Amino acid sequence: MRPVRSSALLALSLSVAAVGLTACGGSDDGSNGAGSTYADGKTFTLASATDPGALDPQGSAVSAALQLGRFAYDSLVAVNLDGQVQPQLAKSWKVDGKTVTFEIGSGITCADGSAFDAQTVVDNITYVANPANKSPLLGVYLPAGATATASGSTVTVTLAAPSPFVLNGMANLPMVCESGMKDRAGLKDKTAGTGPYTLKEGVPGDHYTYAVRKDYAWGPNGAKTSAPGTPASIEVKIVSNETTAANLLTSGQINAASILGPDAARLTAAKVDAEKTELLIGEQWYNHGDGHATSDPAVRTALTQALDVAELQKVITSNTGAPAKGLAILAPAGCTGDSVKGNVPGTDTSAAAAALQGAGWAKGSDGIYAKDGKKLTVNFLYDSVLGTGGSAAAELAVKAWTGLGVDVKSKGASTTDLQPILFGTGAWDIAWEPINVSTPDQVVPFYSGPGLKDGGMNFASIENAGYSSSVQTAMSKSGAEGCPDWQAAEGSLFKAADVVPFANNVLQTFHKGADFKVTGWIEPTSIRMLG
Repeated sequence: MRPVRSSALLALSLSVAAVGLTACGGSDDGSNGAGSTYADGKTFTLASATDPGALDPQGSAVSAALQLGRFAYDSLVAVNLDGQVQPQLAKSWKVDGKTVTFEIGSGITCADGSAFDAQTVVDNITYVANPANKSPLLGVYLPAGATATASGSTVTVTLAAPSPFVLNGMANLPMVCESGMKDRAGLKDKTAGTGPYTLKEGVPGDHYTYAVRKDYAWGPNGAKTSAPGTPASIEVKIVSNETTAANLLTSGQINAASILGPDAARLTAAKVDAEKTELLIGEQWYNHGDGHATSDPAVRTALTQALDVAELQKVITSNTGAPAKGLAILAPAGCTGDSVKGNVPGTDTSAAAAALQGAGWAKGSDGIYAKDGKKLTVNFLYDSVLGTGGSAAAELAVKAWTGLGVDVKSKGASTTDLQPILFGTGAWDIAWEPINVSTPDQVVPFYSGPGLKDGGMNFASIENAGYSSSVQTAMSKSGAEGCPDWQAAEGSLFKAADVVPFANNVLQTFHKGADFKVTGWIEPTSIRMLG
């Protein structure tokens, strides 16, 4: 059994209390522009569907942990919803081929009062870039093979190969202060960052409380915590049940909660404000590893053709979503378009049966396909964070596969419980676990390259020559210039039924008593409490 590692898949997946929270930002003149006055000294309370676990911002990619990390840690740059890069720890930057330079701002301090400098940036990049440290952010937010040096206040990052969206990735790479770099174990339950808030209390499974840093003045585009309405503290409550979260919101006990299920309708009817973010909700993975029935291309194709993906989309989203369009749709998306339409094998049960029979599978007297004396049995896992719609859709999929002649063992589990299976034991054949990112390069390590046993994050052991070839071409181009190649790369995966995205949905984040804005994650310095 391989050791369990925190995976960026589980961090970037749909943890609905953290990913995609979006709300309106306000002005800094003491009013929100809609007749309400900002109030100082208040606590902003956020519901999180899952516990973050260990809080090391570079050692965990659990979605809830990434959101909490935003409160205490900064990145070199930020990216707004228009896709514009903004200064944060770095006051300026330049990308020239495989060389990226950052000029670190002056006067930046850590929560313990120590100075934050260019050498600390280098130490952070070196740590994440070292495969021995098993940071799940390597290859996702920091290109593999990157090295860094410091000269005065200038940091020079040298890339092993061109990276078209390198600044988008660096905007998600948290920087740890020197004290934290020296005591990595201590970061599991305390913070050591330059961010606007500092962890004061953490009770796993219950709540996490952060206190504001009143001297903070280097947020995105120079944002400061001295702005009117800035919360004096932030409390993150662990609320796994959506109905409970909705009740807490309507009663005023929390300020924000993301709802996917039926409780959204009653909140809307109660005129609770909501902001919307489109996310990939339905994404079906197949385990291509040796010894799994799904390592057989014919089996993957047949399992896909047995499904009515249009019906799955309706069920998993409770008729509120839309068909999937691609693998990187979180705003601000680096590429737009539809790489799914016309590429995923369509519903065809006759073709599915023919595919299995052509690969040597034959039905037994019990109606289950078998080959070489072994039944066609698959272990199907789905993330319970997908809610009642996810459970209903999973039942529909099981019914379709069983009707085809497949023995299906299905199980719903929390994101946290799925982690040691997907990235540890490997005891799965089909999994529903969506990833949500804004640029297509951020998911390349999951669909290609080294598998877990070789230190990579290709947990499904996918090998698709068409995908890899198109990725190589796309990576040689700058930003959006490579989008047609990224579309082709994703299309190669879908045509081969290596992975099947089947549903998008609009995540509604209901909020009461506070305004804020987000680019994938809540921007702490944008939170404003209302009077």
